[in-house]
Amino acid sequence: MHPKALLDESASLIEKVFKFDHPADAVVARHFRENKSLGPRERATLSDTVFAVLRERLKFEWLARSGSGSKWRRLAILAFPGEREFLKSALSDAEKTWWDACVKVPETELMAQHRHNLPEWLAQALREQVGDGFDALAASLLGPASLDLRVNTLKQKREVALAAVGQAGLSAEPTPHSPLGIRLSGKPNLAKLPVFASGEVEVQDEGSQLLALLLAPKRGEMVTDFCAGAGGKTLALGAAMKNTGRLYAFDTSGHRLDAIKPRLARSGLSNVHPVAIAHERDERIKRLAGKMDRVLVDAPCSGLGTLRRSPDLKWRQTPQTVAELAELQQRILASAARLLKPGGRLVYATCSLLPQENEAVAQAFGLAHPGFEPLPAVDLLSAGQVPDAAALCSADGRFMRLWPHRHGTDGFFAAAWQKKA
Repeated sequence: MHPKALLDESASLIEKVFKFDHPADAVVARHFRENKSLGPRERATLSDTVFAVLRERLKFEWLARSGSGSKWRRLAILAFPGEREFLKSALSDAEKTWWDACVKVPETELMAQHRHNLPEWLAQALREQVGDGFDALAASLLGPASLDLRVNTLKQKREVALAAVGQAGLSAEPTPHSPLGIRLSGKPNLAKLPVFASGEVEVQDEGSQLLALLLAPKRGEMVTDFCAGAGGKTLALGAAMKNTGRLYAFDTSGHRLDAIKPRLARSGLSNVHPVAIAHERDERIKRLAGKMDRVLVDAPCSGLGTLRRSPDLKWRQTPQTVAELAELQQRILASAARLLKPGGRLVYATCSLLPQENEAVAQAFGLAHPGFEPLPAVDLLSAGQVPDAAALCSADGRFMRLWPHRHGTDGFFAAAWQKKA
């Protein structure tokens, strides 16, 4: 594709994404489906440009004010990846002059918001939590996320899978926290990786892997993944159960549950039972009340711990949506708790960085449910062979708290309880 046409296509796609009526990755995927003539290199350039603008929106919008013409074209120019000469061949003389001036703007002339590229309400909320660590956190949220794999212990051991990944020509190392993880360098095509095709490994962020270790399901137990989504944690739980017992995967989206089926086939699991529910009070949930040994609630949340992967979320979420989510999280957690038998374990988790969705929800649940005894996350992680458990938890060890700038994972929170006899 000619540079000018590619730049125009980028500008058009940025405009679509910036309506913020759907997730950015869904908008981009739909655009590609509707424009099948785009080749792999064009798709990569378009995607990289869009997500660069989402990551550094405030900086690019500030720089764009000094230019002329379409705002979306100016943003596309500022975020466009690749060779300078390739891009310049698509620009007018006026655009070349403007762009050269933008490139030369020193960091010292940027205001704080142009460096951290976060909406002010979110920046303030994060500053209140991490203090002097805010700049490091903000910088980490602008960077790329790692590509982590979880070894399927039904089929393979980590050291063997790691060696196989290396033999396939990929650079990889063990994840520092999860005893089940492998971290890859770059963005390799996993479809061509033999250990992935055989189900010996699955894509799963290291932080998400730790949730299964917190729940620690055993052979023969009755277990529920209450908000299963596409099934990443479900697969980890099923492997931990050694493909025994019964594992329910609940979700309100039948479409998301359908995505589990090919992954189940690859994994070798037969103890998983996907169940589409209408809401957290569905009759199918009531029929299982008091029968579960373990329940994981990885609740719907703002997703603000995943900004390295989904930078559009910082522009789509607001204090109001966060408050609404916190109310939903409390309802879901209370409903899921009814499934547990005496002595059963409940784990609540989010991929949010905000205390309104994390500590506040856990504390509200504890006050409303005195029949549940808190379990220190530090003890559960230590029992799961996590070597540096204390460093992954709150100062008192009560909650698991993962931060991108400290732990190299997505942002995660988790709390655990045991139902009293």
